[in-house]
Amino acid sequence: MNTMGIFSALLLCVSNLFYPAVETVEPKTIPMKTVQTETVQTEMRSGATSHDQTDETNWIGKSAPEISEGKWINSKPLKLSELRGKVVLLEFWTFGCYNCRNTLPQMNAWYKKFSAPNFNSNLQMIGIHTPEFSREKNFESLGRETALLEIKYPVVTDNDNKTWNTYNQQYWPVVYLIDKKGVIRYAQIGEGRYAETEAMIETLLKEN
Repeated sequence: MNTMGIFSALLLCVSNLFYPAVETVEPKTIPMKTVQTETVQTEMRSGATSHDQTDETNWIGKSAPEISEGKWINSKPLKLSELRGKVVLLEFWTFGCYNCRNTLPQMNAWYKKFSAPNFNSNLQMIGIHTPEFSREKNFESLGRETALLEIKYPVVTDNDNKTWNTYNQQYWPVVYLIDKKGVIRYAQIGEGRYAETEAMIETLLKEN
């Protein structure tokens, strides 16, 4: 091997030492984490498993805590204590939550079916808007999103998380159904089971 060949071989060895071959790695798909859907009714409490006993479902059969003060959209300020005799649907949500936005078409449908003022219904719907990010705390932004999402029922801000903490919330979205006596009778965690929730609304509306 001539001098030039030896030099080239040495250069190749040094190059491999400091610059190893590039390995091509196939990108991995990262699954989106979503809220697991759970539903617990009053009748199911005796048979509930430890998996069912989240902080949300532990409220079933207990008096609903009062809503903390906040700014209201689509309504004057409301208090649960003043809504005795009505069934109340509370939904904890935030406009930046993908799962929450997926529930809103059904929420709007229930408003039109059960709660719109012209129906003089005994169902009162209230959205508790507890933000996850600072941008969601802006009241003007919430107003724009509420209009964009065609929400007509009352929405109250929970920027300080007082109502969220009172209810020991862990997830968005969560729906509570409160009977005419102010007792929480049903909790739906996450999306789905709309037919079951609607059936429970109808059951509670028929009660005295």
